[in-house]
Amino acid sequence: MSETLHPTDLYQLDASLTESQRAIAARVRAFVDGEVLPCIAEYHDREEVPRHLLPGLARLNILPILLDEKPDYIAYGLAMRELERGSSTLRSVFSVQGGLVLHAINKFGSNEQRARWLQPLATLDSLACFALTEPHFGSNPSGMETRAEKTAGGYRINGHKRWATNGTAAEVALVWAKLDERVCGFLIETNRPGMDMRPIKGKISFRTSETAELILNNVELPETALLPGARSLGGAMSCLNQARYSIAWGTIGAAQACLDETISYLKERFQFDNKPLASHQLIQHKLAWMAADLTTMQLMALRLGELKCAGQEQPAQVSLAKMHNCRKAIEIARTCRELLGAHGILTANHVMRRMVDLETVLTYEGTEHIHTLIVGSELTGIKAFS
Repeated sequence: MSETLHPTDLYQLDASLTESQRAIAARVRAFVDGEVLPCIAEYHDREEVPRHLLPGLARLNILPILLDEKPDYIAYGLAMRELERGSSTLRSVFSVQGGLVLHAINKFGSNEQRARWLQPLATLDSLACFALTEPHFGSNPSGMETRAEKTAGGYRINGHKRWATNGTAAEVALVWAKLDERVCGFLIETNRPGMDMRPIKGKISFRTSETAELILNNVELPETALLPGARSLGGAMSCLNQARYSIAWGTIGAAQACLDETISYLKERFQFDNKPLASHQLIQHKLAWMAADLTTMQLMALRLGELKCAGQEQPAQVSLAKMHNCRKAIEIARTCRELLGAHGILTANHVMRRMVDLETVLTYEGTEHIHTLIVGSELTGIKAFS
């Protein structure tokens, strides 16, 4: 084995990072190793949210990166990578808080909304949720049934939203509703009369996530609740692309962690003529292909980050990275589970938990099928869906 190559960074991409980028990756990794991994399996088993981790997550100072005049999106991506080494659900907190809500307020909000929400959301002093998906409309958000109507004092909203990460803990919800048949965003304090935030339980995946459905029954809002710059479905899609970017990086962390854990086990587990499992040809063949897939994930995310820092990324590029990296991450997790044998199903290890959580990551912020159609449209110039 080469002394200069790490099994989960064969192209030495981390060596190309700036000092500040390496620093934030190291800071988040230390928190994950010291605070997240020792407890996350227990919370997963109990289907509980490790809320005690929030103050430590806030101290990592990740989300303020997004509010810089020229955000370092590679540094942000690295933070997402390291968070997902610990838990997809913790990375999802930041994808929602930062990519979906913070981005929306910063880009589409009024000066008053920015002054009210940007700072507390960036420091995790307040939590937010993003309410777009409905019980009957997920991949087709344009069919949403939630409606807003103009009133003398502002707006009134009625509707039903589902699968809102952070929902039961959120102080504010970014709710998307049709107003005169145009999709608009509304910032709604969750303690308003008519707002019912219900936890979704019985999940096999994302068991440590604050997942909720929102029922809005004649919720009265002031004029200032409307996001003035978001008056079409394109505004919501813009937010989703920010979250998809963080997923493209986060899934790398999950895949790296699975591969690290598996290689360590294979070198210590002896089988057949008292040789380590890692010495067998079939196993090395699988490890080599997982390393190849992981490397393509890393290269794709890094290039997308470069494009994003330059303000040149396109939706199809984001879709390609989200679709590819989710698929490869879950394939790596499944192969690692296989190589761990029965050892791989124990909660004392993390591969199986990561694998089931990746099933959710594969689905949300646009299913794999939807992203193939976005990429296909870019390739052919023909839209296969409306």
